[in-house]
Amino acid sequence: MALDVHDRGMKVVARGLRDAGMEVVYLGRCPNAGAIVQTAIQEHVDVIGLSFECDNHLGYTPKLVDKMKEYGLVDVLLILGGNIPKRDIPKLKGMGVGEVFIPDTPIANIVDYIERSVKK
Repeated sequence: MALDVHDRGMKVVARGLRDAGMEVVYLGRCPNAGAIVQTAIQEHVDVIGLSFECDNHLGYTPKLVDKMKEYGLVDVLLILGGNIPKRDIPKLKGMGVGEVFIPDTPIANIVDYIERSVKK
């Protein structure tokens, strides 16, 4: 789900995940945490992926993590991507993010990470 004004990269990743045989539910731009969690529950997802272009990753991620905990989505893998400074990655992982994929990460790496992580 793209959480700001970009969505090109998210669409490329979504297509790559679909090509790898994964089902992708794309909510478009700027869904709120409640909508993401409700969709995750309805669709019985294994992974929630967010894409950030601007600097709201540190403000938005804890809200989503709290909402996920509130609704019992503790086993759902949360991954992020986009223009996230490397210095923020440890903070995000400390919040409960499984992995952060920066621009130009090969789709195969994302697919591999998801497949390894969801099988756990």
